[in-house]
Amino acid sequence: MSDMIFAARQVNGLRRGIWQKGLRLQNISFELPAGYIMGIVGKNGAGKTTFFDYIMQDKKCYTGELLLEGREIHQNHQQALDRIGFVSEKNRFMELRSALQNAQMLGRFYSFFDKELFRDILEKGKVSEHKIITEMSRGEQMKFQLAFAVAHKPKVFLLDEVTAGMDPVFRLDFYGLLHLLIKEEDCSVILSTHIEEEIEKQLDFVGVLEEGRWVSFGENKLI
Repeated sequence: MSDMIFAARQVNGLRRGIWQKGLRLQNISFELPAGYIMGIVGKNGAGKTTFFDYIMQDKKCYTGELLLEGREIHQNHQQALDRIGFVSEKNRFMELRSALQNAQMLGRFYSFFDKELFRDILEKGKVSEHKIITEMSRGEQMKFQLAFAVAHKPKVFLLDEVTAGMDPVFRLDFYGLLHLLIKEEDCSVILSTHIEEEIEKQLDFVGVLEEGRWVSFGENKLI
């Protein structure tokens, strides 16, 4: 088994004030080696997106540790984000620009951005680099985001419910891209899902959230 690439150690959410509402995650602990796909599963509202928020927010809002290649991500959060590829339903791109224009303008914010690799992943995903973001289907937008994330060479990809609503054939194509990336780039994927077929056939490790509580984690015995 490859070296550990990402880990959570006794992560518990903080409440910033007595009147703060919202889910607070409890007792998140796991280790993910390089070269695997891990799924965080649970019903809507279980805390899957909240977990990704803990990673992506600038301010540390938890106790415990979230480790990327052995370092707590909030010791140098900007540096950590340079090594994380984030894909979600929340559009963080310029909607009236093409895929290539987004890459040219936003890629400069990363210490390393490979425009040719971006184009290559788009081509493998059968998405035109000249297509305007608002003209893309949902699946094409997810592939575009994945291509952008790949191009800055992250070590871990975070995918927040990205396959929900995808056509089943499109979903298989998307997973084909993920497996290709893991093989070629020596990275890992953490994704959230509630789709049973994905849980059964695509995930190497599975962690289960119930109302913010981390109830189990282990290798997927179904694949």
